[in-house]
Amino acid sequence: MRVEKLIEIAHKMVGKYHLSDPDFSAGTVGAALLTTHGNIYTGINIEVACGIGFCAEHSAIAEMIKNRETQIEMIVAMNEKGIIPPCGRCRELLFQVDNKNIKTKIYLSKEKYMTLDELLPMRWTPST
Repeated sequence: MRVEKLIEIAHKMVGKYHLSDPDFSAGTVGAALLTTHGNIYTGINIEVACGIGFCAEHSAIAEMIKNRETQIEMIVAMNEKGIIPPCGRCRELLFQVDNKNIKTKIYLSKEKYMTLDELLPMRWTPST
C-alpha cells in the first residue's frame, strides 16, 4: 500500500463530531495505521474535561487490538492543517503494544517518515 492512501484515509477521519459540551471536541485529529497483515484501522481523538480524552492513534490502536493484531507497518496522524507526529504517549503505546513496532514507519509528511526507534530512543523498559 502506498502512503498516499493511508493519508487519504486519515484525512477522512478529521472533522467535527458533536459532543455534549461546546468546549469538548472530537475528530480534530484523525489517524490511520496499516498492520503487517495488510489491514487498515482508523481512529479519532476525543478532548473532554478532566483530561480523560485520548489521541487518534490510541483509538486506531484499540481498533487494531480488537481485531487481534498488534504489529504496525506504518501510521499517520493528521489535523486540518496536515500530517502531525504522534505525541510521546502515543509513541510509547506503539512500542508497548508490540516491541516489534520499533520498526514502524511514522509519517511526518507525505515524503518523509522516521521509524519509531528514531523517534523514541529513550523508551520505557520494565524494571528487572
